[in-house]
Amino acid sequence: MTNSLSKYSNLTQRIIAGLLGSAGIIAAICFSPWTYCLVFFIICLFSLLEFYKLAGLDGVVPQKVFGTFCGVAIYMLSFFIEKGDISYRYYFLIFPIVSCVYMIKLYKKFERKPFTNIAFTFLGIFYVGVPFALLNVAVFVDGAYNYEIIFGCLFILWASDTGAYFAGTFFGKRKLFERISPKKSWEGFFGGALLALAFVFGIAHYFHTLTQMQWVIVGLIIIIGGTFGDLVESLLKRSIEIKDSGDSIPGHGGFLDRFDGLYICAPFIVAYLEIVRA
Repeated sequence: MTNSLSKYSNLTQRIIAGLLGSAGIIAAICFSPWTYCLVFFIICLFSLLEFYKLAGLDGVVPQKVFGTFCGVAIYMLSFFIEKGDISYRYYFLIFPIVSCVYMIKLYKKFERKPFTNIAFTFLGIFYVGVPFALLNVAVFVDGAYNYEIIFGCLFILWASDTGAYFAGTFFGKRKLFERISPKKSWEGFFGGALLALAFVFGIAHYFHTLTQMQWVIVGLIIIIGGTFGDLVESLLKRSIEIKDSGDSIPGHGGFLDRFDGLYICAPFIVAYLEIVRA
């Protein structure tokens, strides 16, 4: 798809890839829990591979294969537990599995900073794998598969990103966080927030898993958390001195670029749903 879209401008590529990608994700979410599981498994897998590739560019040698395995294993384990197929006690498997990172490193020779490499292996699991695993808690929040929350969260996040992109492009003057991301502006932030809130009220009208006030709170979490997620990923790229995390998605960069807001939002949304909402 990258080659077929290369003849178009960056904005056109961004729109076409965004529409096709979002349509595929939404269709998978709405069709069944298994198609939901599959599409986010793929996103989680490629995001982890991308993260470890970026870490390698900075001279770090994380355990790419094992770290990726741990991340997707945690995601799948969470899916089966939250779906009710296996007991929650299987969550305790996570700790011995990831602890194998230390033992594997003992057999790696000629590494100058083995514990730095171990730390980056854990970072990939925690930064990418855990947020995707937490999405399973959201879709099974009431004990049965319900796509409304993940559907709504994605649309709000995409609305926030889209509003911020266009508002920042046409009206951006005051820098939001220039040290980390020189292009992001306060105008972009508020433009994204306004469009996201408009989607919040539209979603609350049709989806009643959450009350309108609960949707508003989730929306605010996404607006703020999504912005910080974007900045955190910009900090990662800036530390490695690259523009995009990859070129997998035309006009958007890589998987980390496209889903960066989700990594920070997911833990806060699930904490709200499980603690405050309950």
